[in-house]
Amino acid sequence: MSALSIRNLWKEYGDQIVLENVSIEIESRAFVALVGPSGCGKSTFLRLLLGQEGQTRGEILLDGVPLPREPGPDRGVVFQRYSVFPHLTVLGNVMFGKELQGSRRAARLFGAARHTVEEEARAMIAAVGLSGSEAKYPAQLSGGMQQRLALAQALIMRPKVLLLDEPFGALDPGIRTEIHVLMKKLWHEAPMTVVMVTHDMREAFTLATRVVAFERPRDRPEERLRYGATITRDITIWPPRQAGQASIFRPDRDGPVASQGQ
Repeated sequence: MSALSIRNLWKEYGDQIVLENVSIEIESRAFVALVGPSGCGKSTFLRLLLGQEGQTRGEILLDGVPLPREPGPDRGVVFQRYSVFPHLTVLGNVMFGKELQGSRRAARLFGAARHTVEEEARAMIAAVGLSGSEAKYPAQLSGGMQQRLALAQALIMRPKVLLLDEPFGALDPGIRTEIHVLMKKLWHEAPMTVVMVTHDMREAFTLATRVVAFERPRDRPEERLRYGATITRDITIWPPRQAGQASIFRPDRDGPVASQGQ
């Protein structure tokens, strides 16, 4: 399970209120797109879910348990700027998280343990369409390939929650469409909840099960420090999308990619 409960969440930086009384229930395996004007707190909200920052007030629960206030393997993240290690190969990047988890001091596994992780990494590399690139370095990859690598790096840890911070914004339109197809496939196949920040409304309505808008209802200059952003719209996509199942209305667009031969 991977249900999120955010209750009466506030985030303040000194005298500035960024998020004000945010409450939302996100069901397990949902795909939620966060939209809204620049500077309205969407990325701050994502950092709170990641544990990179702590809330001022309120609580965040994952499957009914308070979320630890530091990043952990239960949450994966992919940023717009590729968060891969330039000195490691594709295979090394995908294996790194598992190696660090298995050996925090050396960050390297040996023998049978390393063989197991390498097989898992190669399978994940194949799942994101990078077979044959295992020995390449990030600088040798295109932007779309680097983003595939970042997804593989996050997903090999089998996170309950995958956080995406404008991950496809820097990609060319054609490459972005390919990554959208891949993202749908991974969401259908992996037991995870996805929360994505995007400025692209078409992307939000193409991928998500829900589109949630953050705004500052009181946004005059004299109000911006005293009042924060909150959720002003919560739109469930219709026809509904459900992870692992094809839509009875649009199975070619909203079904598991593998079953549609894409």
